[in-house]
Amino acid sequence: MIEALVPFKAATAEHFGDAPDRECLFPQELALMAGVGAGRRREFTTVRVCARLALKDLGVPPAPLLPDEWGAPGWPTGIVGSMTHCRGYRAAVVARRTSVQALGVDAEPHRPLREGVLGAVARPEEQAALADLGGTICWDRLLFSAKEAAYKAWSPGAREGGARPRSLHDIRVTLRPADGTFRAEVLPGHPEATSLEGRWLATTALLLTAVSVPASP
Repeated sequence: MIEALVPFKAATAEHFGDAPDRECLFPQELALMAGVGAGRRREFTTVRVCARLALKDLGVPPAPLLPDEWGAPGWPTGIVGSMTHCRGYRAAVVARRTSVQALGVDAEPHRPLREGVLGAVARPEEQAALADLGGTICWDRLLFSAKEAAYKAWSPGAREGGARPRSLHDIRVTLRPADGTFRAEVLPGHPEATSLEGRWLATTALLLTAVSVPASP
């Protein structure tokens, strides 16, 4: 599913279950999982299985994918990518930096946000816009997912010298129900503030969002 939301030059892999064991991890990755609960360990393992499958499609050999100072996975030289996982779904998307400058993907269960979460992540104008949307889609959760995807895409590699948004409140999302797209604006006050374009997909069980930043000519 996730391949429908990213550029054709990106490689993707997804799982609707979990990898069978931890033998898929490098020793450095296993060390990060010491003392971590079984559920979190399965997520960590399977999403890296996805990432390595996607990297293989690009001809990139497997390597440890360790989090950076922001908690985002560190990719092999010349590669950009993003991972996501939620209940029943794990996915990874990668591309060569010569084709795509940055990627951000997010998956969420298709159900409303818990009470109080929307007010913590959405700006007043975003909440007002959601009130005008109808249908069966959980727009509040989709808004949250779009912000997460944009947050992941805004990285030192995506905007050299640009400040990473401090919270989801620093990103204003406009959902476009008609064509399955959205705009994510990093608000003024950040160096090189800009807007990012994204796409979304809704199924009965999942909400998927993706942001891609094209490589500079």
